[in-house]
Amino acid sequence: MPFISAFDVIGPNMIGPSSSHTAGACSIALLARKMMPEPIAKVSFILYGSFAKTGRGHGTDRALLGGIMGFQTDDRRIPVSYELAEEAGLEFRFIFDTREEDIYPNTVDISMTGEQGFALSVRGESLGGGKVRISRINGVDVDFSGEYSTLIVVQKDKPGVVAHITRCLSDRGINIAFMKLFREARGETAYSIVESDDRLPEDIIKKVKENKYVKDVMLVQA
Repeated sequence: MPFISAFDVIGPNMIGPSSSHTAGACSIALLARKMMPEPIAKVSFILYGSFAKTGRGHGTDRALLGGIMGFQTDDRRIPVSYELAEEAGLEFRFIFDTREEDIYPNTVDISMTGEQGFALSVRGESLGGGKVRISRINGVDVDFSGEYSTLIVVQKDKPGVVAHITRCLSDRGINIAFMKLFREARGETAYSIVESDDRLPEDIIKKVKENKYVKDVMLVQA
């Protein structure tokens, strides 16, 4: 029988009626925001499954918008996130896709553009009890929860890159909890996802980027 924690039973501290549709949505968007290297100027959300069908009633749209602005799940500003986003000059739109059925029920695609033009698209899934996972980055299937500090390395699928990443972390005495490699195809763009028990130093980004096959590095602190 799997271990069940009090968190699984009670759920997270949150604003809104649903740990899946409200708290989970906020957590997904907050993770997406942390992956952006610059302030977000424009964002679009495509909601699927039950997110699309009950999203407005459960405040999923407001929670997503709140998360993109950096709000935690219990932030009392979530109910007025539309108004706050408009005041901040954040351009946003929602698309409720109720036709797509071959997809996890509580799923959202988030497409962001930064103030300097950096573009990033992320797919997130709300798993229940406030737990979430990021399942896609820029069209490539990945898998991480945000419960650990996470290093996301965008790289060319070439020999030696993974060894370089682990060496950078080892040199700093960082313990790796999980490490996974995801790729489009052999020799194409790949994503190394490294989750650590420790808070990751900000300068690890510069160190990892020293490899010529590393295109970009994102750091998401737990």
